[in-house]
Amino acid sequence: MELIKIIEALLFSYQEPLSVELMGRAVRETAKEIAEAGSENEIAAATPLTNVSDEQIAQTLQELIAGYEREGRAFTVAERGTGWRLCARTEYAEWCRSLYPGKKPQRLSQPALETLAIIAYRQPITKAGIEAVRGVSVDAMVQQLLDRGLVKAEGRAELPGKPMLYGTTENFLEHFAIRSVDDLPNATELRRVKLPSAEADAPAPSESPPQQLTLGAVEPSSTAE
Repeated sequence: MELIKIIEALLFSYQEPLSVELMGRAVRETAKEIAEAGSENEIAAATPLTNVSDEQIAQTLQELIAGYEREGRAFTVAERGTGWRLCARTEYAEWCRSLYPGKKPQRLSQPALETLAIIAYRQPITKAGIEAVRGVSVDAMVQQLLDRGLVKAEGRAELPGKPMLYGTTENFLEHFAIRSVDDLPNATELRRVKLPSAEADAPAPSESPPQQLTLGAVEPSSTAE
């Protein structure tokens, strides 16, 4: 049995992103079970897969993606924050969304995007820290992002009053089709930028010149809510 077809079947049958490690373990464990109790033909096919490495799984994933590309398929395998999954290509997103009229994506307002960008680049951060950058109250914007599942509370800061700290979620990575916040535009540089800050929430000093934080260069994925 071909490894590439096994991986395709795993991706097709699982509803959540699959990590290379989980796919590798599934292949090895199943191959061992078949090698111990299968028919002669099954044993011959499964035995080579009992020691398949995660590197082989990763390489086979790339072969699967390349095959879809050559064949011009309407779907591909995309990497998300927690693993790989089958999904429609971006150009077919609107056609797919038509099947879910109650789940059409709601665009974030500019203030919400600005608030989300600050959280994404400077997380974990308090509301006071966000407000120091934006210059206005962000209670409504933060609540909107929490309701959308793009932001989550990440504990409390060691500051007077123990204010809540906020960071992004796995849904944020899925929404913008990135693997981690390190994939955001200019992530390393913008994390070092000195921003206006609340007196009790001042960031570490930086020699970098002030810049505007933005998510504008990141395109939402075809599976975004």
